[in-house]
Amino acid sequence: MTVRLSECIAPVFWPVHRAAARGAVQEVVAKGGRGSGKSSYLSLELVLGLLRHPDCHAVVLRKVARTLRTSVYTQVLWAIETLGLAPYFRCTVSPMECTYLPTGQKIWFFGLDDAGKLKSLKPPFGAVGFCWFEELDQFSGPEEVRKVEQSVFRGGRCALSLKSFNPPAAGRSWVNRYALEQRPGKLVHHSTYRDLPEGWLGPRFLADAGHLCAVNPIAYRHEYLGEVVGSGAAVFENLRLDPIPAEQLAGFDRLYHGVDWGWYPDPWAYNAVYYDAARRTLFIFDELTRTRTPNRETAQLLLDRGLGGAGAGPLTADAAEPKSCADYRAWGLHCRAAQKGPGSVEQGMKWLQSLDAIVIDPARCPATAAEFSGCEYARDAATGEVLPGYPDLNNHHIDAVRYALESVWRRRGA
Repeated sequence: MTVRLSECIAPVFWPVHRAAARGAVQEVVAKGGRGSGKSSYLSLELVLGLLRHPDCHAVVLRKVARTLRTSVYTQVLWAIETLGLAPYFRCTVSPMECTYLPTGQKIWFFGLDDAGKLKSLKPPFGAVGFCWFEELDQFSGPEEVRKVEQSVFRGGRCALSLKSFNPPAAGRSWVNRYALEQRPGKLVHHSTYRDLPEGWLGPRFLADAGHLCAVNPIAYRHEYLGEVVGSGAAVFENLRLDPIPAEQLAGFDRLYHGVDWGWYPDPWAYNAVYYDAARRTLFIFDELTRTRTPNRETAQLLLDRGLGGAGAGPLTADAAEPKSCADYRAWGLHCRAAQKGPGSVEQGMKWLQSLDAIVIDPARCPATAAEFSGCEYARDAATGEVLPGYPDLNNHHIDAVRYALESVWRRRGA
């Protein structure tokens, strides 16, 4: 039986497949809405990975073991059948595993509610080279995921971690923040049902999606498009996380820079922004974040970015540290202290909220994107009602942006 991968893998996933096939990535984070094809693709990639690496095995995980059989186990069986490999696999439920008969490679299925079985896992040969976390948002957090990876990836030349989830509505969810974090070898991919051939989904699925889009657009964006729409308490409803192309950056003619002082655990934070007054749109395109870093070193970071020149644009920093501002001036940075005072936080935040759009490049500014998207009003623990006042937590880049633009939002009529 001859199987064409082009008939199994949707075009939207081909860049990911090529990167995985040539070993260019160590982690694939596949997120998206309902019917986006991410789980189907990852199950295919998992099986194909075993064929490419005959000395590797695979582990497939869900948070709860009782959900395995009707989800990832069935999904892997589908992938094996779709690739025409059913005669070459022996798949059992007790123990729950799939064995590739020509080599003896294993695919094991575990729930983390019985983590002891995972810790005692001993491959018959080689090493675990693939680990798939399905429904990543159901895991406890990055620490739990990291400990699993440290346990399973021991030895071997291949170590590819696959992670799939539907983004929760709340931007502050750990998994939404995790998807924004950048690191070498990590590929984050977003897909929706609209990226798949219509015939793969069927008329009922498309009809249901169209109906929800008509009657409840916000629910449609969350459920079918996989967007982080917020939990009804988002501070910045005008936020857009979009790439800012280099040619657009080249056209930014007046830049603003801001610094929020910090040491540890609060970090020192820097941002560079451009404000398009005609379109009332703010572009945030650069960031730096450091802890336990002296003023001399952070100043040098800014000088290396060209902020010592006359045409760099104003640099405004938190007025809470006059000495730090003076240090920056002594080392060649044109640094002024923000005009803090009663109501200044509220004024700056309201101005940011009033803009038509705040555009953040998530690749260039992952920490800033995480702060802005995760900024939500507090709720009353008893009633669930939204409380007044802006949250003063995880807002270091938000403050840096507010300082950077102080000369703008303080203008009369701004």
